[in-house]
Amino acid sequence: MSITITRAQDPPATHRILAALPSWFGIPAANEHYVTAAGEKDSYLAQVDGVTVGVALVDRHFAETAEIHLIAVAPEHHGGGVGSALVAAIEDAVRADGAQLLEVKTVGASHADEGYAATRAFYRARGFLRLEEFEGLDWEGPTVILVKPL
Repeated sequence: MSITITRAQDPPATHRILAALPSWFGIPAANEHYVTAAGEKDSYLAQVDGVTVGVALVDRHFAETAEIHLIAVAPEHHGGGVGSALVAAIEDAVRADGAQLLEVKTVGASHADEGYAATRAFYRARGFLRLEEFEGLDWEGPTVILVKPL
């Protein structure tokens, strides 16, 4: 399987992929936020045979830092390198643009959920380090901030 990463916005593909991931993205208002953001933020699309199977959105809060706002991969492509290819493309692009640190927020470990345990393991396997866990940061439960020096 050949994965192609492009920098382009694709809200409809973002909507389609999020809808296929109800265990992670099951809150309609949050999904609409991500779909809107997919038309506004710096976006990376992972394509296989011309079909978008993964999307990543990136924020630049400061010149020296970047934040992964969203990564979503179609369930039939989980474990196939799509997420890794998206992270690598983001790292290369933001490093070339002067970023020294990449950040991501996700559900913290104090919230027992196998899906989010896998999400944290995904980022940890790609060199992200736990920085801090907060209650009530993005939602009423725990959010962990992970960072990776570039």
